Amino acid sequence: MYAVIKTGGKQYKVAAGGKLKVESLPVEVGGEVEIKDVLMVADGADIKVGTPLLAGASVKATVLAHGRHDKVMIFKMRRRKHYRKTQGHRQNFTEIRIDGIAVA
Repeated sequence: MYAVIKTGGKQYKVAAGGKLKVESLPVEVGGEVEIKDVLMVADGADIKVGTPLLAGASVKATVLAHGRHDKVMIFKMRRRKHYRKTQGHRQNFTEIRIDGIAVA
């Protein structure tokens, strides 16, 4: 059984027991989070698709850690104009473990 959820403006395919790094969530480490934005749930050949969200479906997860991704370097340059700009960015993330998928 798996589901497609939406969190942080992105869509993820999740299954029970899987680990996932999502955009930062305001939940303490070890806390429970319930994601109600479920787009699709599939259980073998039985597939339920929402329009756009599936009513009554939710995914429960546990927060494992908070952290920051690797640094991404942004480099801008205009040729022959003596313009160079370098900037770095590290995005925050929350690592979660999927505990279960519930469908009403």
